[in-house]
Amino acid sequence: MVKKPIIALMYDFDKTLSTTDMQNYSFIPSLGIETEAFWKESNALAEKEDMDGLLSYMYLMLKKAKHEDIAITRENFVKLGKGIEYYPGVEQWFDRINQYGKEHGVFIEHYVISSGLQEIIEGSSIYKQFKKTYACEFLYDVNKVAVWPKNVVNYTTKTQFLFRINKGVLDVYENNKLNTYTPESERRIPFRNMIYIGDGLTDVPCMKLVKVNGGQSIAVFKKRNKATAAKLMNENRVDFITEANYSENSELDSIVKTIIDKMSVVDRLTEMHRKHKKSIEVKP
Repeated sequence: MVKKPIIALMYDFDKTLSTTDMQNYSFIPSLGIETEAFWKESNALAEKEDMDGLLSYMYLMLKKAKHEDIAITRENFVKLGKGIEYYPGVEQWFDRINQYGKEHGVFIEHYVISSGLQEIIEGSSIYKQFKKTYACEFLYDVNKVAVWPKNVVNYTTKTQFLFRINKGVLDVYENNKLNTYTPESERRIPFRNMIYIGDGLTDVPCMKLVKVNGGQSIAVFKKRNKATAAKLMNENRVDFITEANYSENSELDSIVKTIIDKMSVVDRLTEMHRKHKKSIEVKP
């Protein structure tokens, strides 16, 4: 039996699936400060110490929580995922797209590549829909208290996860297999079968990498706020821009389904070409 080709749908999370940064829903309000003030302080710390902005916000989360005597356990971070608000149609999106792929002879897998927190994503209502999620994450001591950043996913390191998905080497610790040469024909998901959906400049490396390698990149925007997405389109960094509306029959729904149609046809043609070429090979 011929295996169905796999199409990978990869998403940023904050402001792509959710309406704002995931820390803004519950965590920052629990500290008794305004979200704008938290991010301003985080950015100022990063500039002062010349440090990665993600390490800055992770450090500040622990510092502020400790100051307010808030438990900084993995369990409590996971619980924060329940407060996430999504763009229209997100929670119904995955099953519908999976079914559409099935009807068109392909298998759909969903991935998250985010600079948000893995723990909060795990607590979200849509976590079960993803094959794998890559995000910033804390390391915990024997008392299950956060003590150190375990993983940091910034805008440039995001690209390594495209290659992990491409080669099927999904475990973060596994670098040898990732860096070992693998012929294109043996890679689990070719770049031409990748769709990347993001919202802003931090997604540019992934968007561009997918686009130039034959996949499709989509920039989504909040209603009436498409300046950044339009800039990405004008600079030829994405293939499409559209409102972040995941509802059935929305423009995004139509774009993704049409891309799936195209990828399905290209895969069939590629397989036909391979078989045809093999049939006429003449042994020396």
